[in-house]
Amino acid sequence: EMALQLKDQMGAEVVALTMGPSQACAILEEAYALGADEVYLITDRAFGGSDTFATSYILSAALSHLGPFDLILGGKQAIDGDTGQTMASLAQHLRCACINQVLDIHLDHGELCLSGQTEGSIRHEQMKAIVKRKTDEGKEVLEAELPCVCSVMKESNKPRYASIQSTLDALSHQVPQVSLEDIALYLDDVKIGLKGSPTRVQKSFVPERCAEGVVLEGSPKEKAHALVECLVEAKLLI
Repeated sequence: EMALQLKDQMGAEVVALTMGPSQACAILEEAYALGADEVYLITDRAFGGSDTFATSYILSAALSHLGPFDLILGGKQAIDGDTGQTMASLAQHLRCACINQVLDIHLDHGELCLSGQTEGSIRHEQMKAIVKRKTDEGKEVLEAELPCVCSVMKESNKPRYASIQSTLDALSHQVPQVSLEDIALYLDDVKIGLKGSPTRVQKSFVPERCAEGVVLEGSPKEKAHALVECLVEAKLLI
């Protein structure tokens, strides 16, 4: 949605891509229905078992193959592994700036730059991103030159709805696939898949609740005193 808003404002071209099996085409069809100009599925059996590092490495190769790009937007984190590592790792592979937990973004043409030393020098505008991001203390505004990578917070916007016609168009649109063969020039195949992943997931599970919560009643002052008493009783506070 953030990319589509920039497209509405500036006429940008939006390209959506994801890495996964053939079932992942569904989310790309949705992106196409919402207004993405192009969509690509990054898929190959050789990519199976990739952890966040290998995944970001493959995505960086795909972006180098499909690029050039100005701005890469992705989610804050996945809903399964929940690590929030992929976008930052992607930025490192691409050797560009990374801003995480983004709430809003504005692109500014900046100042005119002079290229070369001759009378025929070309003057061009250096595009930069003005980004508002969430922090533990509140919010802050950062400025970064393009290209850059941003991970976007869920609360940054509310996704638009696709029209019936655009949904039908998306269902009839053939999603192009990018395989290992297509991007082999941009990567080392020993760094992808299970063999190229420095981490292994032994198992994933939902932690069992081992204690019940306590609700403190009263005024803020009374609650504070009660909380201190509970912590002292549990020997967590002296």
